[in-house]
Amino acid sequence: MLNPKETALKLPHNPGVYRFYDHEDTLLYVGKAKDLKNRVSSYFNQSATHNRKTQKLVSQIARIEYTLVNTEFDALLLENNLIKTHQPKYNILLKDDKTFPYICITKERFPKVLVTRTLDRSLGKFYGPYSNVKAMYTVLELVKELYTIRTCHLNLSEENIRDAKFKVCLEYHIGNCKGPCEGLQTEIDYQKDIDQVHQILKGDVSIVKSYFTEKMMETAQNLEFEKAAEYKEKLASLEKFQSKSLVANPNIRDVDVFSIISDEKTAFINYLKIKDGAIIHTHNFELKKKLDEPDEEILTLVVLDARNEFNSQATEIITNIPLQINLDQTENTIPKIGDKKKLLDLSLKNTFYLKRDKERKLLNQQKKDTGVAVLELQKILNMSKPPIHIECFDNSNIQGTNPVASMVYFQNGRPLKKEYRHFNIKTVIGPDDFSSMNEIVSRRYRRQLDENKELPDLIIIDGGKGQLNAACQALKDLNLYGQMKIIGIAKRLEEIYLPQDDIPLHIHKKSPALKLIQQARDEAHRFAIEFHRLKRSKNSIQSQLEEIKGIGAATVEKLLQHFKSIKKIKESTPEEIAEIVGMAKAQLIKESLK
Repeated sequence: MLNPKETALKLPHNPGVYRFYDHEDTLLYVGKAKDLKNRVSSYFNQSATHNRKTQKLVSQIARIEYTLVNTEFDALLLENNLIKTHQPKYNILLKDDKTFPYICITKERFPKVLVTRTLDRSLGKFYGPYSNVKAMYTVLELVKELYTIRTCHLNLSEENIRDAKFKVCLEYHIGNCKGPCEGLQTEIDYQKDIDQVHQILKGDVSIVKSYFTEKMMETAQNLEFEKAAEYKEKLASLEKFQSKSLVANPNIRDVDVFSIISDEKTAFINYLKIKDGAIIHTHNFELKKKLDEPDEEILTLVVLDARNEFNSQATEIITNIPLQINLDQTENTIPKIGDKKKLLDLSLKNTFYLKRDKERKLLNQQKKDTGVAVLELQKILNMSKPPIHIECFDNSNIQGTNPVASMVYFQNGRPLKKEYRHFNIKTVIGPDDFSSMNEIVSRRYRRQLDENKELPDLIIIDGGKGQLNAACQALKDLNLYGQMKIIGIAKRLEEIYLPQDDIPLHIHKKSPALKLIQQARDEAHRFAIEFHRLKRSKNSIQSQLEEIKGIGAATVEKLLQHFKSIKKIKESTPEEIAEIVGMAKAQLIKESLK
């Protein structure tokens, strides 16, 4: 049996859909491609460029299946159907966290107009879903005001009506129903009302308006003034309802508008459905990314699904980025000016607020979580007050070169980056973590004392017992030991060490307090590594430039401050370098770096 990479190389150069399975024959991922061989091979040939999630997917692939189709659009349809049917682990699944209501016109003699959250198309014709429930009930109130639709659940078969099995109810006596249960309204007359309800739910009120206008004129000419007044009232109700819907432009007929904004983890999409120049429906989507999918791919998936879900027949789709492929018999436009651009801007505004609201909720939750973590940390460490001010230290000396250290500052459980500090190790020769920790803690708090600045409530040392003892000795030398809590966290088992206690403290892995300690430790480590890389890079650049005869330390310093890297110097023109060091030295540098 061929391995996945060999299978990929034998695929045809045709459009199609591919499926990845693991060793347990579980479907992992479904994808579409204009060229199956090129697309599937890229998973194995360009693995270094993939993100972590995609690399994990590739590592789990045991076999590949594929299906050839005629066009890329057919591939999109098949891919969408397979994703919905099988819900693979690594595919984005387009679904809402909650079920929105639909309006259903039932499939029976004398149909009913119902509200339901269950989508069963065998029951009748469905409209929706309606994310704005208030707007849905506004439409239903209009239907009730204009037409006499029955609300009972009686089986109005010809036999039952002929046998007089039913009697009219209160709805008949108050004028909300014309009594089809007793044969007082014909099925043909009733169906005329239902046909117009269909038009209103589709968003096409022009046909209904024309009908009422025609009837009003006809009854007035026949001197049936009471009936003419009824039609006039219905026409007024319809116009009042239409004035409430957001009119875009009567010259813009039927279009769909989609906009997308995304971050690293989530895509936010807004949909506006335009019918006869008016916005008749809006919907928001929020999708979690699985494999760092591009916005074009996500938007194409949403457009296909939304148009099917909301039964859109619009031949133009307005978007803020191009769709991945062309949908059949539709034009995709990205307007730059005019009324269509205003519609797109409105959609983008909705998308922006959707993203902003999500970020605010996350921020509020984070604030709540960090507050809990700080209080829990106070309890676990038996502190007299909550550790509002936390400082965490870490060393970095990869292979003993360029020893540096970092300190990060947390306020109320949140990082305060303007207070972060870098340290060059000055008094320690060689890779000595204990002495380096002693030096940086001593320097940090001697300066705080000299400048009469605030001391932390809690100090976290990235390291085990040895680093913790070194830090404690620095505090003792400054007569600060005991004035603040100090702990160490060992990387291997995430053990918490306390001074003068040989047995480490184990905090539950899901504890907010432990997560806060880990966050501070990880942030200090990141900050130290970042500084270490910068210093190594700077030293490397400096050594290369200083090897050029005629280039001194002052010139090197100027170049470093401006260009930051050898690569940027190499890419620069002699004129650009000359602006910093003069043309003679610029030509010398360019010649030497060739």
